[in-house]
Amino acid sequence: MWDKKETGARTTPESGVAPVYTPEPIKTATTSGTGRAAIIGPSIQIKGELQGDEDLTIDGRVEGKIELREHNLTIGQNGRIKADLFARNIVIAGEVTGNAFAAERVEIAPSGRLSGDITSPRITIADGAHFKGAVDMERGAAKGAGARDEVRRMPDAAAAADTKHQPRL
Repeated sequence: MWDKKETGARTTPESGVAPVYTPEPIKTATTSGTGRAAIIGPSIQIKGELQGDEDLTIDGRVEGKIELREHNLTIGQNGRIKADLFARNIVIAGEVTGNAFAAERVEIAPSGRLSGDITSPRITIADGAHFKGAVDMERGAAKGAGARDEVRRMPDAAAAADTKHQPRL
């Protein structure tokens, strides 16, 4: 009945404990050379711009901009982010206020909250997750080298999208 290989929310009937979300590991061909991810713990607060060439998990507070264009970004359940996110894959289990730009996928976990727009070819919004914003699913962004170019252009594309929907006078 209880499959130990199952990912996602888990609880046991005898414990009565509220389920804890464990995001499914992101499997991609492009990971950091070290094969490990950096972690920003719950007691850490950062204001400014974060850039990196490895996967990153954030359980602390970040205000500014987070840019990991070729790598994976995970916002843990304790993560509180006020920033635009740029990464290959983004998993949100905490709170994010800002836009999410992903070359491959954005996932909002059951405990996740996103107030901002999503630009990604694939999205997953779990039951119980909170999302307020717009979605732009760029189909061409899912293919190889074109995905890198698409993510690099995303801030400009988002600004252009805002102006093209305004009425002409």
